[in-house]
Amino acid sequence: MKLGCLLLLSLAHQVLSKNANDTLLWGPYRPNLYFGLRPRIPQSLMTGLMWFGTHDYQSISKTRHACEQGDKLDSYSWTEYDTREGGVQVIQDSANNVKITTEFLKIAGGDHGGSWAARIKGEPIKPDVPSRISTIFYFGLEGLGGLEMETDENDNGIKGEFKLSGSTPELDDFVIRVVDGPNNKAVTHGPHSQAFEERIARTHYVGQPVPSGNIWQAKDSILKSLIDRAREVIAPYQDPATGPPDPSFVLQLPDEVYTGSNLFAVQKLFDGAFQFDVFFESGSSKQKLSPSILDQGIPALVASYGRRFQSVFPYPLDYAKEKQQRLETFSKAITSNLVAGVGYFYGTSIVDRKFSYEWDEDEDLVQFGNDGDNDAIQHGPRLTEPKALLTATPSRSFFPRGFYWDEGFHLLHIGQWDNDFSLEILKDWIGLIDDDGWVAREQILGEEARSKVPTEFQTQVPNYANPPTLTMAVTAFIARLKASGPSTHDLGFDPVMGGGAAQVPLAPAGSSSHSSTAIGSQYLQDPELALSFLKSIYKPLKRHYDWFRRTQRGQIKQYARTARSRTEAYRWRGRSEQHVLTSGMDDYPRGPPHAGELHLDLISWMAFFTRTMKEIAGFVGEVDDEITFGEIEKAILENIDDLHWNEEQKMYCDVNVNDEDESYHVCHRGYLSLFPFLLSLLPPSAPQLGHILDLLRDPNHLWSPYGLRSLSASHPEFGQGENYWKGPIWVQMNYLALAALHKTYAAQPGPYQSRAKEIYQDLRKNVVDNVFKEYERTGYVWEQYDAITGEGKRSHPFTGWTSLTALILAEKY
Repeated sequence: MKLGCLLLLSLAHQVLSKNANDTLLWGPYRPNLYFGLRPRIPQSLMTGLMWFGTHDYQSISKTRHACEQGDKLDSYSWTEYDTREGGVQVIQDSANNVKITTEFLKIAGGDHGGSWAARIKGEPIKPDVPSRISTIFYFGLEGLGGLEMETDENDNGIKGEFKLSGSTPELDDFVIRVVDGPNNKAVTHGPHSQAFEERIARTHYVGQPVPSGNIWQAKDSILKSLIDRAREVIAPYQDPATGPPDPSFVLQLPDEVYTGSNLFAVQKLFDGAFQFDVFFESGSSKQKLSPSILDQGIPALVASYGRRFQSVFPYPLDYAKEKQQRLETFSKAITSNLVAGVGYFYGTSIVDRKFSYEWDEDEDLVQFGNDGDNDAIQHGPRLTEPKALLTATPSRSFFPRGFYWDEGFHLLHIGQWDNDFSLEILKDWIGLIDDDGWVAREQILGEEARSKVPTEFQTQVPNYANPPTLTMAVTAFIARLKASGPSTHDLGFDPVMGGGAAQVPLAPAGSSSHSSTAIGSQYLQDPELALSFLKSIYKPLKRHYDWFRRTQRGQIKQYARTARSRTEAYRWRGRSEQHVLTSGMDDYPRGPPHAGELHLDLISWMAFFTRTMKEIAGFVGEVDDEITFGEIEKAILENIDDLHWNEEQKMYCDVNVNDEDESYHVCHRGYLSLFPFLLSLLPPSAPQLGHILDLLRDPNHLWSPYGLRSLSASHPEFGQGENYWKGPIWVQMNYLALAALHKTYAAQPGPYQSRAKEIYQDLRKNVVDNVFKEYERTGYVWEQYDAITGEGKRSHPFTGWTSLTALILAEKY
């Protein structure tokens, strides 16, 4: 009987997993493009959208494709995006006088991840000004399989539907169709129009063979074929008296398909408003798609998204009603952009296993793992085996790749919206932990990802760490799990239904059943599945934890430091003279590099990591480990005070070593000195808390009308040098401060409780109001905000951790 139950349980889990994979297989997983779809399959079908203006010949040199800050678009933003259903994106391109809306709808069914439909539509931003746009939508296939053009070829282009068929081992058979909208108009009049009559108002195309691994360079390949043809076409029109033909007659694809083509591009040229649909029909779904599915499905998606959003992130009641609605629109957009900014990457990394700075060289034996044979490790950067990763991205324009430091914050937000999707991402990151326990802090997988990274930052080093923020995602999941129902240990478990409560089904995309305001979570509704997940990540996480303790340990005995524990001290490896990139706070002031320095932020992260491991161990029944982690946590917390508290300065500080080998504190008022508070490591009664609250609330130091500054305004280095972490306001650090205030210091009794409540209310309003103000002013959320004016600075859109503003607004910590 017991074996039968286990088999039923296994079968139920497989079915649930398949349902999740079907709804999450496809997505805009090429977030570096304005609109690019692909499945979560390493070598498979990829699509992309390009466009340029045909009002002059120069505009083709400014073809839009990859998100570039240099394109100077007014904005591009997903107004709604749901992981299971699809969403709507609005792109404002004033230079070409066009507002482009991309609509994407998933249609579940069949055995290979379902089908999907996309609608691309445009309209002039200024109706009284010409808007002439050429769009190119392409389909590229890498790996096993093939694509074939089903539509009859025509040297002058085609009228009506454009059709491809294809097949791959993972997607099986499929059909792609591109269908015009009902009211499209082409440019029909202009210089030499009669010579081009047969090609006007037609769809143009090209099919090309592209080497494996090069589909990401589709733009260059497609535009080369277009420009090569244009040069031939325009050659006879060199007489200045008659001038060249209208650009829309010349800048066209050649209508050729070469043998073995695995890249097909479809071009349409418009005058004024336009619309066309792209349908991907999985052969196993047996359903032919039509424009009506978008006509009905997108409004239904938008309506259900709005209802669900109000349920998950309710209106902020402390704002006036008119502003509430604007804030909700803003909050929807930054949440949607974070979720739609998730990418799927596959490729090699560059790793150098023998690099170290001179202050780290004496510790090579502990840095490079357990093999004990460092001579066998090759010097210099080497390519790794290819790996796959599903990850959110900080900025589609500037950082379209995975960052460990950022990802924990991303998953706090994504997990609130779609718990299971956040676990899919977390699972991929945990899967990157190698045998030694190391994870590269930047995941630059493949040539496309490397094309966005300066050469000097491409190589990853296996003794370099990053703040272990993934642990925040784990603790957040456990908190959601505890809040969702009884403990797994107390629950009478039904092996089919999971925990005695029926699963909330995941409704098929586009269906009328989307009145539900909740996405069904397999893991929150099935305690055994949740426990299985936590057990599956426990061992690699523990290996990762041990790697931190082994490779990032600092020295205590060597410098006669006094501390209750003789082992718990930490420092970041891989720092240079001016930067500690591994800490995440790149140019924050530190002391000079020294093998004996100790870093406050890292020991604080290790306390947090230890506390997380203790919680997981307790949850999965690893009792001995739970006791051990508790002992380590106690030792770390004691050493934070013993090693890092400066009684004279009334602040926590880094520690360094002078020329006489004596230990001294390095005290720079800023985010660093707040860390034991930011991670809620201090008890509410701790006397240090009062001094920390004084520091962060002082306008001469960290307090501003826009949020907490990263470095004191009174510091001699404030705003100096590259000014990255020397004053600017960072939303994720303000989120940590607000979370600590809201959940711990304003919530629990203590001498500073009323002060914490007051600071929380003021800080929350300052952060939300400024990020929102800048969003309305500029059309973007930003990487950081000016410490004096509050203006958005650096990368934009930065819909990574700046999107935490939505959680701050809804008070979800």
